[in-house]
Amino acid sequence: MEFFELFDIPPMLIINKELLRKKYFELSRKYHPDYFANTAQADQQKILEDSALLNKAYKTLTNKDETIKYVLKEKGILEDDEKYQLGNSFLMQMMEINEELSETGLEADDITGNSLSEKLNYLQTEIYEPVKNIIENYKEGTTSKGELLQVKDYYYKKKYIDRLASQLGQKL
Repeated sequence: MEFFELFDIPPMLIINKELLRKKYFELSRKYHPDYFANTAQADQQKILEDSALLNKAYKTLTNKDETIKYVLKEKGILEDDEKYQLGNSFLMQMMEINEELSETGLEADDITGNSLSEKLNYLQTEIYEPVKNIIENYKEGTTSKGELLQVKDYYYKKKYIDRLASQLGQKL
């Protein structure tokens, strides 16, 4: 997986951000375009591409959701613009929350808004619990496709919950 190879760390779903930051600054100095101002145009272009890749990798790996998305895509488990079908019981829960949101015209400090935020926080915890061990202990070559499919389901549920939370002005 290119981003992990770039940082010389094993693929994982939860990254040590301090270690990543340290490696990012080391690599930033190595690939900084200013150090190559007097080299051939082709070399300058290559360094610009390397620097852009470094920045993209860092941005991805410092965001837990984007890291999960990246690993799942690299494993062929998740595709861009995929129309993933969530389970009916989850969708029913989301429909009820959506109705509450639209019926009350909430603001974040509203009592009902706080109640909905609590529901969303609870749901966030509830959907994470079954995949917690998989995410926290992901190991390349050991974690099964079935486990990664569970993480994929979690990823899409979390995206849905995050969208609702953003309507409340909350960040989960």
